[in-house]
Amino acid sequence: MPKYEYRCTQCDHTFDVYQTFSDSALSECPECGGALRKVFGSLGVTFQGSGFYRNDSRQSAQSNSSSGSESSGSKSGASSGSSSSD
Repeated sequence: MPKYEYRCTQCDHTFDVYQTFSDSALSECPECGGALRKVFGSLGVTFQGSGFYRNDSRQSAQSNSSSGSESSGSKSGASSGSSSSD
């Protein structure tokens, strides 16, 4: 069951309540009767690894295509060189 944090807009009283997803949100402060607001806290997110940027895929695509043309050029040069030496 999730825990929700509420804060009163009038007296700033803050408290936590365990509620199911089907329960309706609380609307009245138990201390002063004022209006309540849900408090949304930040989550602890950790990004690991080197990351992925917009230009990462472009660099790998360019390096693959350039290395592929170099390797095919080397192969054709090697086969033409071996045929001329025979």
